[in-house]
Amino acid sequence: MIHAKQYGEAGPALVIIHGLFGNADNWHSIAQSLTEHFTVYCLDLPNHGHSSPLEDASYPKMATAILDWANSTKLTSFCLLGHSMGGKVAMQMAAMAQPNQITKLIIADISPVDYQPGHTEIIKGLKAINQADIQSRKQADTILAQFEPSLPIRQFLLKNLTKKEEGLRLMISLDNIANSYPTILKKPEIVAAIDTPTLFIKGEKSNYIIADYQSAIMTLFPNAEFKMIPATGHWLHAEKPAAFTGLVKRFLSK
Repeated sequence: MIHAKQYGEAGPALVIIHGLFGNADNWHSIAQSLTEHFTVYCLDLPNHGHSSPLEDASYPKMATAILDWANSTKLTSFCLLGHSMGGKVAMQMAAMAQPNQITKLIIADISPVDYQPGHTEIIKGLKAINQADIQSRKQADTILAQFEPSLPIRQFLLKNLTKKEEGLRLMISLDNIANSYPTILKKPEIVAAIDTPTLFIKGEKSNYIIADYQSAIMTLFPNAEFKMIPATGHWLHAEKPAAFTGLVKRFLSK
């Protein structure tokens, strides 16, 4: 089961997929700013938020879960935006969807390549939170700070905390994510070029899209164009939301 939050009821459908350790709520403000032009659906990926757990969370399996949701929601055609891991899921969906089902594709700060591990300590920190009796966000942050020094990243990760009777708990299927992490680092499983009009948006200070990856991108997405948001890192939509939504609107209105 895929959990979705809908914003607006007018205009073409735009589906938004968050990245690793995120959830639909990360995109609340941007979704609201886009409702003048689109009916926006923010999804929780499998193993995240209110969506169902998924063992062996490969890109084809995650893409299938979301395409099944789209079909059950009667979305015969829609635009698709994915950030980070969600961008890889979006690429996989574009490879697997029915012809013309995905009309335009926006990939935020990720490439169709294999990446080196970068979240090992974060996974350890989240496991430590899961094993503790957490009664406050400050307590969770103190534990996580032993594994992740960046306060903004910790604040992002701790958005997964939710109140339960026994205290605060993380709304992610952490064991499934940890077990699937080697697969998550891999590129999507795409065998043929995708001619869907595609926009790759890069954060200037991020190394998730670099010149070395351009040939891999253009081979799979020959109809791609690129934009860069200055002075931003990997969470470009959170750092420069106005610039980000401006690029999205301009690309989708062409």
